[in-house]
This record gives sequence, C-alpha cells and structure tokens, in this order.
Amino acid sequence: MLSVEGLRSRYGRIEVLHGVDLEVGSGEIVTVVGANGAGKTTLLRCISGVQPASGGAIIFRGEALKAIPAHRRVGLGLSQSPEGRLIFTNLTVEENLRLGAYLFADERVERDMADAFAMFPILKEKRNLPAGGLSGGQQQMLAIGRALMARPACLLLDEPSMGLAPILVAQIFDVVKNLKSLGVTVLLVEQNAYAALRIADRGYVMETGRIGFSGTAEELIADPRIREAYLGI
Repeated sequence: MLSVEGLRSRYGRIEVLHGVDLEVGSGEIVTVVGANGAGKTTLLRCISGVQPASGGAIIFRGEALKAIPAHRRVGLGLSQSPEGRLIFTNLTVEENLRLGAYLFADERVERDMADAFAMFPILKEKRNLPAGGLSGGQQQMLAIGRALMARPACLLLDEPSMGLAPILVAQIFDVVKNLKSLGVTVLLVEQNAYAALRIADRGYVMETGRIGFSGTAEELIADPRIREAYLGI
C-alpha cells in the first residue's frame, strides 16, 4: 500500500532523513520505533505532506505523492493523527470529529460519527463540551477519532502513548490493534517500543535519520541489540 524509497528531508541546511526505505502492506500494522530525535515524526510528516521531502519517493497505492499537496493526500486515503494531538480546544468534541470529515457531505458521516463514539464512548458523553476540557487520554482518543473520520485506507499514527498513564496506553493500543480488523492499515510511530511491537506485524528501528534495523515484530523483540537499546530488557 505504501512504499518509501530513499526518502530525504531537511530543515534549512540540516538534513534529518538520510535515505529512508520503508514499506507498509495492505492490512498491516507497521511500527517505527526509536529514540527521541531519530526522525520518526519527520518521516510521518513527509508522508502526509506537511513536511517537504528533499529527495527520494513516496508511493501510495501506486501513485507518487511528491507533487501532491497534503490536503489532496487525505482524499487519496492517507490520514494522520499528529504528535501532541493538536485538537481544536475551543471547539466541541463533535465539531472536532466533523472537521475530520471535511471532505464528505453524505449520510455516511453520521455513521462514521456513531462508529467513533462506539470506539470511544467517553467522547459521546462529552460530545457537546469544549475539547480543551478533555483529559490527555481523551484528547488522544479524539485525535484518533478525528483522523478516522477521513475514512483512511492508511492511518499515520504519531506517538499516541505520549504523556499517558499506563492504563490509558493499554486502551489506546487495544484500539489500534482493533483497527486492523476494520480494514485500516496503520503506520505507527512510537517511543514505547515494546508496546508498539506487541501489536505490530512488522517494525523498523530508526537511528539518527536512518533505518537501523527492520524485521517482523517477533524478530525485533527477540533481537538482543533491540532488547538492550530500546526495550529495557
């Protein structure tokens, strides 16, 4: 579904991605793990189009994305739940969700909204309240729900466990795992390497803008180098 080939990106004169290669198959959960500052978020931002690539190629469902702006990539089936959630705090929960469906004006929007509320019942309880009043975990649920309202074929999920208590982390990862059964392909960027690999099919380890290791989730969890450096085992 998604192929990243020799991807490079820079901030000013400083290159932060140095030829990244990555593939995501249809129906997979693929995770990219690594230390803070390794380039994981920049990778997702390049795929979604909000960060320009300076070299390489991004191919999504057979179409090269390099010349396609971010807002059109959503219509192709790419949707991102960003690092830090970036919800609209002065709008209600429901208004945030409806913004995720800005491409659509059909009756299915109401079904999508019902699906989001079924996935995250607390959001239904608070649908008419300002999103800024939600807890951190509820805001993360809202960010994921908003991204899903765009009906993505591939969901780009950036650091969903950031700043959350362990019990909420488990809930969020259960939701991500269940997305696979709904036919949503997921590319997950996450610092919590062990939690991410436990639900993923395959994984990549980023080190200073490059892919250092890749393999099935089981292979990476069993690799002594990964266990020592990233899993704390």
